[in-house]
Amino acid sequence: MQKMTKRLLVACGCMLGAAFVTLNVLAYNHAYAMMHFTSQGGRTCGPERLAGLAKLKVLIAGVNIPRPETDLQPSAVDPNCRMVLIGEPEGVRLAAWYCDQGSNTPLVTLFHGYSAEKSSLINEAKTVLALGASVLLVDFRGSGGSSESYTTIGLREAEDVATVDRYAREHLRHSRMIYFGQSMGAVAILRAIRDSGVSPDAVILEAVFDTMLNTVSNRFASMRVPSFPGAQLLVLWGGWQWRFNGFRHNPVDYAAHLRCPALFMHGSDDPRATLEEGRRVFDAAFGEKTFQIFQNTGHHSYVAAHRVEWTAAVEKLMKKTENNGVNGRLISSPP
Repeated sequence: MQKMTKRLLVACGCMLGAAFVTLNVLAYNHAYAMMHFTSQGGRTCGPERLAGLAKLKVLIAGVNIPRPETDLQPSAVDPNCRMVLIGEPEGVRLAAWYCDQGSNTPLVTLFHGYSAEKSSLINEAKTVLALGASVLLVDFRGSGGSSESYTTIGLREAEDVATVDRYAREHLRHSRMIYFGQSMGAVAILRAIRDSGVSPDAVILEAVFDTMLNTVSNRFASMRVPSFPGAQLLVLWGGWQWRFNGFRHNPVDYAAHLRCPALFMHGSDDPRATLEEGRRVFDAAFGEKTFQIFQNTGHHSYVAAHRVEWTAAVEKLMKKTENNGVNGRLISSPP
């Protein structure tokens, strides 16, 4: 009887051990797939649209995300828009479209979201141009005309923001610098402000998530499956692959270092970065700030669905940079 009990315990232990190893291998592979773009195969649809066998396949095999690219040329934004290439010290090359309306105009630099590229922000760029600003549309590493084939969901992309900031100040020399970031782009801007001393005159942050764990958990929620322990393992192994602690990649912490006028924009029905998460980042930010909510809107372009409101909010922010003194920044210290 004792031998049978011992064998049963050993068998249970082996089964639990095998399940533990399998779960971690799956999580490692999932994290890798989410951060490395492929050169073939169709793109896995968004988690909100997965059902049945498609959902099961993704849970087992992971996602497939082809490298984000476009055939569009800079003229798709404006006839006077041109391509610029920006080199980074580590050998990464960034591609951007530059639309110059004069050095006395503010330069609005636009950074795209996860698994996207610069052409996804053409509507925003055209609207900003119509407001009289110059525009720099940037491809993060791994996207569009830039080098590499990976993403780090705002970590290394923050280095891209810092590189673009240096390039713009040295070579483009506009009167004011305004940064626009959509989702991951917003995260990269906030991290660059904290870690690299980037100091824009104003920022526009759309659909920003508060913590890495929450945004990963939201993807499980969108598929209507429990997030524990899958979300925790994805953050753990994703961070391990890039040698950083994913549980500390939190825009809500970065926002405390924000000092310039800030316009936060968020959709009321965003399933990937919820309204409550966006509000937490906003609350953590220091300085003059506005929180704009777009009703009945999810995780997609706000200007397409709410052009009038979006344009008015951005124009108001741009005017603030004219009225806040040197470089448009607020000279103050945190309480």
